[in-house]
Amino acid sequence: MPQATKIEFVEPRKRCLLVGVVIDGLNSPDELEASLDELEALADTAGAIVVGRVKQRRKNIDPAYFIGKGKAQQIAEECVRKNIDIVVFDHELSPAQVRNLEQLIGRRVIDRTELILDIFAKRARTKQAKLQVELARFEYELPRLRHMWTHLSRTEGAPGVRGGPGEKQIELDRRRAYRKMTELRRQLQEINMRTELQVRRRSELFNVSLVGYTNVGKSTLMNALTKAGVYVEDRLFATLDATTRVLVLEHGQKVLLTDTIGFINNLPHQLIASFHATLAEVRSADLLLHVADLSHPRMEEQIKVVERTLVEIGASGKPTILVLNKADLLPPNVDREALLRRFPNACIVSALTGEGICELKERIEAEYRRQRQVEFKLVVPMNGCELLGWIYEHASVLSEEVCNGALHIKLLIDKPLVGKLVSMCESAGVSIEGC
Repeated sequence: MPQATKIEFVEPRKRCLLVGVVIDGLNSPDELEASLDELEALADTAGAIVVGRVKQRRKNIDPAYFIGKGKAQQIAEECVRKNIDIVVFDHELSPAQVRNLEQLIGRRVIDRTELILDIFAKRARTKQAKLQVELARFEYELPRLRHMWTHLSRTEGAPGVRGGPGEKQIELDRRRAYRKMTELRRQLQEINMRTELQVRRRSELFNVSLVGYTNVGKSTLMNALTKAGVYVEDRLFATLDATTRVLVLEHGQKVLLTDTIGFINNLPHQLIASFHATLAEVRSADLLLHVADLSHPRMEEQIKVVERTLVEIGASGKPTILVLNKADLLPPNVDREALLRRFPNACIVSALTGEGICELKERIEAEYRRQRQVEFKLVVPMNGCELLGWIYEHASVLSEEVCNGALHIKLLIDKPLVGKLVSMCESAGVSIEGC
């Protein structure tokens, strides 16, 4: 008897229309176009398909419709012609504006913030990430409850319920939301305490954090540096949870390398606040690798967005190496020397092909040595086996040469171990010379 064919039903992708506005004194047509390109990538990441864009120029925003009633009516007609499911605004809308637009257009209307929250909700994998996204969504939706719910009819009061008879359903909903947010914050606080404890325990090791705009290749770079096998996808916000791996440098030093969430222009403040524990890795880092996409036409603007976000989360001013990634996508006629003159602290790499990875490791090791190590020269007798054994176990030997029956060693050692080295050298009668 032939087997029955299994039929899989795939939900069709939602068709969406993007709306952007040039507001005099706030943005330019070029900036709007770049922002809409990014919004289209966000919509694709969320699983929608963009079938059109609507742009408008205004002196100021319309308090009722953001774009004005006439433009909203044009959008309503466009939605009918193109069978649009969702209208996505590249701006944050007020609750009243969303309500008015949905009533006039007859389609679901969301803003950039809600779209990003939706992506985070779909991509959250760990309990911590799910809690953080849920809290951020509650904080976003709480001011919008009055416009989201239609059941504003009065309900019968019950004994012990504040407000007594006649309390509105919206007030009950708001209190439930506050209670839920309190519980989410309590659970997150427990996770935050454990995370910060883990970070403090790792403080003896040198901590390096990858930061950068979303989709610049941070996870690919982490794999190139550590062979970690971290999940990689060519979409925005592929990484939401911090991932830490050990990176072994040229002279044996072990450092911790952490891949973190990518930043984006106008990242919702609710998410920055909710992802406090995840971003603790960045705040506690000894060194930041700021990864930028060399092939992106607005790379410099993306670099500035990341720098502003680092200030916002309290991680500015840290030692930083600018990593200009995706060198394999550069046209052959690009003047790389000119690039390095523009960005003197930069390192040009391709995480995909491995170009520049060795140089980047050398830069990381140089910073490690600057912060954590001291260089010494020793002349150790050939019978100083105990001292030599300790040196080979705890220090990085840069060079060694036998001369006049003794071993001349140049070594690097972590600063906390300097006292022990000096003590052992004194006991062995070995002269020690700092470099």
